[in-house]
Amino acid sequence: MRLPRPHRDDLFIAACGLACGLLLWSFGLANKVDNVFPQSWATLVPLFVMAAMEALRRTAPRTALTVGTLALVADQFTNGSLATVLMFTDIVYAAVVYGTPASAKRIPYSTGLITVALTVVLLVWWQNAIALLVGVVSGMVSFLPAVTGAIVRNHREAAESARLRAEQTALLAEMDRAQAVVAERARMARELHDMVANHLSAIAIHSTAALSLDDEATTRQALGVIRENSVAGLAEMRRLIGLLRDSSDDTAPAAVPRLSGLDALVAQARTNGASSGLEFRLEDTRAGADEQLPAPVELAAYRIVQESLTNALKHAAAGTVTVTLARDPRALTVVVTSPFGDRPGPRAPGSGAGLVGMRERVALLGGAFEASPVPEADGTKIWRVRAELPAEERTPEA
Repeated sequence: MRLPRPHRDDLFIAACGLACGLLLWSFGLANKVDNVFPQSWATLVPLFVMAAMEALRRTAPRTALTVGTLALVADQFTNGSLATVLMFTDIVYAAVVYGTPASAKRIPYSTGLITVALTVVLLVWWQNAIALLVGVVSGMVSFLPAVTGAIVRNHREAAESARLRAEQTALLAEMDRAQAVVAERARMARELHDMVANHLSAIAIHSTAALSLDDEATTRQALGVIRENSVAGLAEMRRLIGLLRDSSDDTAPAAVPRLSGLDALVAQARTNGASSGLEFRLEDTRAGADEQLPAPVELAAYRIVQESLTNALKHAAAGTVTVTLARDPRALTVVVTSPFGDRPGPRAPGSGAGLVGMRERVALLGGAFEASPVPEADGTKIWRVRAELPAEERTPEA
């Protein structure tokens, strides 16, 4: 049988207790005199046994408590040592804190019953107030350390449960965020799938026309349309391959939004944010706003504005949310600003995947994206989302 290895701190506690007991013994300080074993050396036997049990208080608490109780009883037949009694109280405390759950529940009740029973017996036997004093001392030696240990153990278990719950909550939040990212990528893939399908349908229709009509002008026009749709479809398919992950079960086609639908999107946000003190304004400074950009660019811009407005409804303080569109020959710039600060009342929870999705959309198109708080001239801060998307779609090389 392999003996348990004492903990380093327990060895230190045992050494300190033994040293204090030897110091008291050297000065002849004892708890009482004229006992069954009045010899001076007899006090050292329970002292050494109790110190040895102190070394096992953490690794073998049940054994330490059992042997320590016997040592305390034996100490009553000698002149006694205060160090032996104090070490026993620590052993009772450790038995509750480090023992099994069953022992931790049983020891406080057992010590309480023993204290009450001892007090009653001594009252009946002695019939004086000294019995009450002995009962109080007995409770302080056994019952009080057990109750203290139970309180400490309950607090430790509650703290451990709270830590585990926090870890589980963080794990679930991470899983939700990952699922949201996957769902967003799947939705983007479906949208691009629909656009590629439209290009392929146009190719099929015009190739059929070119084959069925014996007209050179019509054939050249059909071949031009076929080439245009082929190049656009290849470019979108390249992005589609980068987006595809584990596909969801939802295979229903999704409508492709355009920048022309931003007015309705901002109006809807204005209705939803009225109760939170939010106002929404759309500033379209593009020259030739009616001219459509490539479908993936308009789709990405629309989704960026949509996600930014959603974040503003969840987190922005009361104020004005501004959506600004600008275009030059090379790029389309989308800027969404919202008040930055604490808003009274509860906020809607978020998974943190919105910024990830926006950044991925812009990166797939070869643009630039940034989202951060920006200081204003009056010292306040606003939250700004800025995306720069290429105005001309990049086509793959032949």
